[in-house]
Amino acid sequence: MTSKSVTKAKANCCRARFTTKFVRELLKIRNSRLSCLGSVEEIRKCSLRIKKAAYSSMAHAVGSRRAWSKAVLFKLRNRARCQGLMKTNSSIYLAAKKKVSNKRRKVVIGDGEVSQVNKLRQLVPGGKSMDICRLLEETTHYVKCLSVQVKVMKSFVDHFSKNDGTHI
Repeated sequence: MTSKSVTKAKANCCRARFTTKFVRELLKIRNSRLSCLGSVEEIRKCSLRIKKAAYSSMAHAVGSRRAWSKAVLFKLRNRARCQGLMKTNSSIYLAAKKKVSNKRRKVVIGDGEVSQVNKLRQLVPGGKSMDICRLLEETTHYVKCLSVQVKVMKSFVDHFSKNDGTHI
């Protein structure tokens, strides 16, 4: 196998894991008491749940290999814990409390590039604690995963709009 075919196989596997997890989360949303058809507030809550499901599904599909997925999962767990949706397990709590501190390497760059790097750090989950090289690696992976999310969601919309007879 060539390196291109291995990379493509990994991408398809990640896409399949994301799709499976995302469909499960969408089914949970559909089966919950929350109605996506109704008041503006109900629609807003439903769209937020779908957004969380998409981020959670992608982070779970990638696993804890990437810093951005660890940051997303940590943020979701903390939100769930604060809302009382998740039982606090002592081992999960201790693992989440441990922080691996990444010391930033001092790199001499111009003022304009510093502001752009800081903007990038704000966009990528977990980017605040990374050096520039690691930040760029994580950013490329994060963007690839976001594009997979878009493709999967677009295929859902295309599939369901064909079945309903409506076109978006």
